[in-house]
Amino acid sequence: MNISIDREILLENLNTIARGLPVRSPMPILTGIKMYATDTDLYMTSSNSDISVEVVINDQSLVIQQPGQTVVPGKVFIDIIRKINSKKINLYLSDDKVLVIKADRGEYKLQIMDPVDYPKIDFVLHENPLVIDADVLKGVIRETVFATATSEKKPILTGVNLKNVGGKLIATATDSFRLSQKVVAIDPEYKDFNITVPNKSFDELLKAIDQYGERVTLYFGTNKLLVSFKNISFQTRLLDGNYPDTSRLIPAEFPIVLKFNKDELVEAVERVSLLSPRDKATDREITYSIIKLSIKKDRIIEISTTNAAVGDAKEELIPTSIDSANPITIGFSSRYLIEALRSFISTEVSLNLSGAIRPFIIRGDRDANLTQLILPVNME
Repeated sequence: MNISIDREILLENLNTIARGLPVRSPMPILTGIKMYATDTDLYMTSSNSDISVEVVINDQSLVIQQPGQTVVPGKVFIDIIRKINSKKINLYLSDDKVLVIKADRGEYKLQIMDPVDYPKIDFVLHENPLVIDADVLKGVIRETVFATATSEKKPILTGVNLKNVGGKLIATATDSFRLSQKVVAIDPEYKDFNITVPNKSFDELLKAIDQYGERVTLYFGTNKLLVSFKNISFQTRLLDGNYPDTSRLIPAEFPIVLKFNKDELVEAVERVSLLSPRDKATDREITYSIIKLSIKKDRIIEISTTNAAVGDAKEELIPTSIDSANPITIGFSSRYLIEALRSFISTEVSLNLSGAIRPFIIRGDRDANLTQLILPVNME
């Protein structure tokens, strides 16, 4: 293999390939990047237990003097290309044992691995793909993935569930204590599907398409999802098991509706939560800050916390509107509320309550198809 290529083009594609590199792997070969040069194109592949990424480079700056393939140490190779200042880079194999990187007056030699040992990875483009705007997919991921579980006690909850119901793509994430759901209209004639994508895969996909604003293509396999965009194939495994029915969690009626300026509410909750105690109940998978929200008789909303070890905090807020003057006090995780609020683009949000110990819903005036749900904490 002997090629030359513009450094910026190579680095841009390597930054995408890095999404599939494992931090650690029982298979040393997977810590490498497979490079395969044909007469016209350069293929680069990375893979870990969840994600496989392939890029195909066919740039005018690419000159392939000799086709070939190799596997190079991934992290070291990327670090070298990042640090090099040369506009043009030449890569060639020496005695099929070393990859030589030549850039201006610099020369680097990397020990390579045998491409025969690299596992075969099929990037299968199944029939009847779903085409969707990249910005829509980015919104779906950003507004749901943070609500997935971090504990492996219930593996299925570490992913975002995607399903098609009558031409509506419903994305749902929950860790059993909160829920995020986004609904997006798709082709009403599209076939039904019900899959669950690991949260780490969605995190990496979001980074990969962050600066991409056109359309992406989703190919659904039996146990894999392949997302194709630009010159990139991003493939993730799917989680096994049946995702729980979360529809029953959402209350049907809300006798109390409080509307706030979102930024004012976020800032007040952040300040009060500085003194909030940590819930260390053994049945909770995380430790989180607990605060209280109270409706006072004068229709003022009080956000407070009491911490015997540190002190107390209290702030009063005037909602933009309030549908009920009935006094109520409800406790919940401030972190859950802040993360939920930040998923909205709306400037005004509503907290829809049905009782002190029942789940409450957050909605936004400009986010008609986004629902955030939080389970309260029993304050008695």
